[in-house]
Amino acid sequence: MDQINGSVVTEFVLLGLAQSVGMQLFLFFFFFLFYLGIILGNLFIVFTVIFDPHLHSPMYILLANLSLIDLGLSSTTVPRVISDLFSDYQVISFHNCMIQMFFIHVMGGVEMVLLIAMAYDRYTAICKPLHYLTIMNPKMCTFLVLAAWVIGVTHAVSQFVFVINLPFCGSNNVGNFYCDFPRVIKLACMHTYQLEFVVIANSGFISMATFFFLIISYVFILLTVRQHSSTDLSRAFFTLSAHITAVVLFFAPCMFLYVWPFPTKSLDTFFAIVDFVVTPVLNPAIYTLRNKDMRLAMRKLGRRVVSSREMI
Repeated sequence: MDQINGSVVTEFVLLGLAQSVGMQLFLFFFFFLFYLGIILGNLFIVFTVIFDPHLHSPMYILLANLSLIDLGLSSTTVPRVISDLFSDYQVISFHNCMIQMFFIHVMGGVEMVLLIAMAYDRYTAICKPLHYLTIMNPKMCTFLVLAAWVIGVTHAVSQFVFVINLPFCGSNNVGNFYCDFPRVIKLACMHTYQLEFVVIANSGFISMATFFFLIISYVFILLTVRQHSSTDLSRAFFTLSAHITAVVLFFAPCMFLYVWPFPTKSLDTFFAIVDFVVTPVLNPAIYTLRNKDMRLAMRKLGRRVVSSREMI
């Protein structure tokens, strides 16, 4: 690959998150426990939706896909962060850096579309309940999931094809604990103003536009429900508040990382940790603790697992 893009850089230096042994131990347990929670929480949601026939509806199918994407997004960075914590020199090969960037944006693009699909699902269920089963049929649900993956891959490829061919012949210090397009582009041995704008537009402006679109759509749903009754409004607000929380947790860090014109290492690191560690572990809690059907199904699955172990 180095010969193809004319690069003399074979590896990139990542940012070390801790200098002292005490901080290294603290971050190790922090990332390890959160990543364990991400794996168990999101997989439990997926298996609950799969094995409970009552949850074979568009809302829960989309939720299961969101859980898989949260797990995939976290897995692009967290395992490597854990393994690098006690290393004196954090480096990543050129190939692995490119692969990491690609999958971060694939997962991020898919999650963005899934959140839009879930908003559309709630709009249909709340504002057009009599037509819900007709509109959100299995074909539509499958189409939305496939569209999310197509858009996510397209979003990543549209940036990746430019970055992989850049000449890297100078500094190789990424300045963060993971590789991402904005920081890697700055290391290229050429003027990259136009490419930086493409990345900002592709990741930043689209994230910002999608965020405001989703918030406006949720407000529209609440205003529509308000015209009917206050009881329906409180019920709709209780349901949508979980979705709004997930949207804010996902898009706020994205907008800062790709649009904020005055980036700093400390804030970049903080928002990246929120995106890769905190949000994926909170989404299962947000969507399950506030959903009666999910709580009941998870209890049933838990009892089945315990009973099967006792029989063994």
